[in-house]
Amino acid sequence: MKPMRHLALAISLLSVAPMSSAQQHTMPENARVYILWPSDGQVVRGGFWVRMGLADAGVAPAGVEKANTGHHHLLVDVDLPPLDQEIPNDRNHLHFGLGQTEARLDLPPGKHTIQLLLGDENHVPHRPPLYSKRITVTVLPAGTP
Repeated sequence: MKPMRHLALAISLLSVAPMSSAQQHTMPENARVYILWPSDGQVVRGGFWVRMGLADAGVAPAGVEKANTGHHHLLVDVDLPPLDQEIPNDRNHLHFGLGQTEARLDLPPGKHTIQLLLGDENHVPHRPPLYSKRITVTVLPAGTP
């Protein structure tokens, strides 16, 4: 019976423990992340390539802890998520955890916003967070002149 009481106590402590924000890594003060292509206001057709830039820091895949590095996350049609928590992973928060610096996007026709947010090996923004300017692109249907 004694082991079961310990298990019940451990479970009850886990269920009431407050959730804390993730440990954040620092980055060089002059580091910055930016979208190389497309430019703000650009009109693109069908699927298009996004080229991601990072200055004064390095790119490393998710799961690799190395000072002054991170990997890109592309935010599509959403605001910045909480900057002290893991970046969500869904159709509006695209993770490039292999260290990619370019990606093909297939967005429906219309106006869209895109923005980069750099995350560490655990997909948590750095301190201070590194994010690009949010840009707007207009996607035309594939095959339009």
